[in-house]
Amino acid sequence: SPAIADEQWAIIAPVAHCAYTRATADTIVGERSMGDARLDYNEIVYGFFDRFLKGERNTQIASLPKVTYYTMGMNKWQTSDTWPPPGAQQATFYLASGGRANTLNGDGALAASAPDADKPDAFTYDPTNPVLSYGGNVCCTGNAVQAGAFDQRRMEARDDILVYTTEPFKGGTELSGPIVPTLYVSSDAKDTDFTVKVLDVYPDGRAYNLDESIQRLRYRDGYDKPLAWMESGKVYKVALQPLNTSNYFPAGHRLRIEVSSSNFPRFDRNLNTGGNNYDESRGVVAHNAVHHSKQYPSQLTITVVKRGAAPSQALPQK
Repeated sequence: SPAIADEQWAIIAPVAHCAYTRATADTIVGERSMGDARLDYNEIVYGFFDRFLKGERNTQIASLPKVTYYTMGMNKWQTSDTWPPPGAQQATFYLASGGRANTLNGDGALAASAPDADKPDAFTYDPTNPVLSYGGNVCCTGNAVQAGAFDQRRMEARDDILVYTTEPFKGGTELSGPIVPTLYVSSDAKDTDFTVKVLDVYPDGRAYNLDESIQRLRYRDGYDKPLAWMESGKVYKVALQPLNTSNYFPAGHRLRIEVSSSNFPRFDRNLNTGGNNYDESRGVVAHNAVHHSKQYPSQLTITVVKRGAAPSQALPQK
């Protein structure tokens, strides 16, 4: 209801799980410098308790914008009463290649329009050799994975990772809001996963992860719907769970996505059998493919915020 919605606030910080108080004048998260990401959380928390536990009116909460978010790359806090912020527009990039988007050295691209012909990108997903999580929004894995932003080029050497990248941005571009990946996929397995990772690529080649998502194909119709198995070779449209971030791409930076079928241990492996992954001991190797054409327009829709002081940037429109 509107009354309940009016009693909610969001703070989006550029830190790992439960690490918001560790921000410094030069906040390093993983390998990427986020600048001065400090915020007086204590005043906000005390004000929240005063209002909702003591029933006292608190000026701190009364004046707090509904959304306080940190824009990486620009390295500054911003506020808004909506998410995405005012002025947000959708822009869509389409996956394209000559059929060989595997690895960083492949021919994958994010283009302004879908290709005419479908030249699918194929890869093999072996659950005994999954793509390992490297940074990201991970928690509670002991020493297995360190959270944060890391240069993903070492991972992009794998043949089971498809890489699609835009041309360099001509002007500064702020991406603040949802990112929606839609893929057209096929497999010879009864069930498998598809993953997406979104990255900021620097002019020197460094590629820092921003957010990531996954979809198990048996649940593609919804978790409240009957399980939907795959037919070998049939193409399915898959809308992955939307991602969210706030990142500024200066001129010369590029937007990239990686597509694969595993991101372990952030997400548990799919053994591709259609059975219960939690009590099975053997998996099936899946031969998976991503299709992209006018018929199968695999795409990435992002949220761009255009501000008066921001340089203009030509982007494909939704």
